[in-house]
Amino acid sequence: MFPTLRLTFLGTDPHCRYLVLLDIVPMDNKRYRYAYHRSSWLVAGKADPPSPARLYLHPDAPFTGDQLRKQVVSFEKVKLTNNEMDKQGHIVLNSMHRYQPRIHLVVRRDPNTANNPVTDLELERYRTFVFPETIFTAVTAYQNQLITKLKIDSNPFAKGFRDSSRLTDLER
Repeated sequence: MFPTLRLTFLGTDPHCRYLVLLDIVPMDNKRYRYAYHRSSWLVAGKADPPSPARLYLHPDAPFTGDQLRKQVVSFEKVKLTNNEMDKQGHIVLNSMHRYQPRIHLVVRRDPNTANNPVTDLELERYRTFVFPETIFTAVTAYQNQLITKLKIDSNPFAKGFRDSSRLTDLER
């Protein structure tokens, strides 16, 4: 996922273990299209049926409360797909739909359960964080050439798309 979600946490208990999970939920029941002449997104009809929700566990979990206060937690490895048959654990989204990422901080007081998987969030002690500025429209192709260029120039996973003639000697 680009741009990457990066977080820091305050107020965690240094003696507890925590899991940090990500899910991405639909914002509404609409499908969108991009209007080039207006340079804006317009409602294009009713949403496709949502894919089953998936929780993405941060690969470095569990964290101690102390670790969460001292380091940035980055979701740079999360993968998004529109393939409903995905078996790799990627988060499945419908293209041309709006989504909101959510971060769930799950408390594991008992060290013996720190590595147990989360199968039902409602059975856990957790807190959810939502940031309105992270709402996005899922696309399979960027609708704006400037955004395409920004991604190619900024996303470390887009190296293969970069024109080597534009690179400085240091970057080569």
